[in-house]
Amino acid sequence: MKILIDADACPSVKLIEEVAKEYNLIVNIYFDTTHNIESRYSNLIMVDKKSQSADIKLVNDIQKGDIIITDDYGVAIISLSKEAKVINSKGNVYTNNNINTLLLNRHINSKLRKHGIRVKGPKKRNKLDDENLIKVLKKLIEN
Repeated sequence: MKILIDADACPSVKLIEEVAKEYNLIVNIYFDTTHNIESRYSNLIMVDKKSQSADIKLVNDIQKGDIIITDDYGVAIISLSKEAKVINSKGNVYTNNNINTLLLNRHINSKLRKHGIRVKGPKKRNKLDDENLIKVLKKLIEN
């Protein structure tokens, strides 16, 4: 089991690394050349800045049982098809039971925005999100 992080917009890399250290797990961080990411613990996997390059590299590296951390529904659904455990940066778990609803809601909101209707975005990140991420990540590792 490894932890693979889609680092495009993941504010929780340090927290994830702390948990990974506790369990002595490998962490791979995927990002493109437009990001400046440093780590003394994780494997840094930088790809070119072409559209979806980091996502493609990440999904190609997934093995059954890996833990994927992404806020990208596309990466999540592919990860689930590869029998990985998938959560977002707030610790919400993606499953085969909820991913289609999440994708449908994203599609509907996109249509609404195209018609000039304002749709609320995600809530601002808070300390409870960090606590939830740590709790859920540990639970996934232990099960």
